[in-house]
Amino acid sequence: MRYIFLLAGHTSLALGFIGIFVPLLPTTPFVLLAAACYSRGSKRFHAWIHEHPRFGPMINSWREHGAIGSRAKVAAVITLVISITFSAIRLDGQWKLVAVCVGAAVLTIILSRPTAGNEIKGESLENSY
Repeated sequence: MRYIFLLAGHTSLALGFIGIFVPLLPTTPFVLLAAACYSRGSKRFHAWIHEHPRFGPMINSWREHGAIGSRAKVAAVITLVISITFSAIRLDGQWKLVAVCVGAAVLTIILSRPTAGNEIKGESLENSY
């Protein structure tokens, strides 16, 4: 099982890295999944991803507070709104409704999470909903 988790972690991290450059491929969920897989597959990779200067703060904010960084949140909302709008224009019938409902659900989840980094500005994460 260790090797399966290690492979899943590597795959998730690779998809997350690709998501940095591909607008509709999310980075954060894949990095979080990679961290979870590494915690079960490799102590070395688990420590590496938590100490990584780019991924570490994102993972720790999510793990400790369920928070999403402000830049990631803004990028996700903009990308989702564009893709929902495009889907609503291009799709017909029930598929349009499915796209709008799924998009609205994802937007609700993203916007309901606290914003990481508010503690730096003197705000608590509990009050940043």
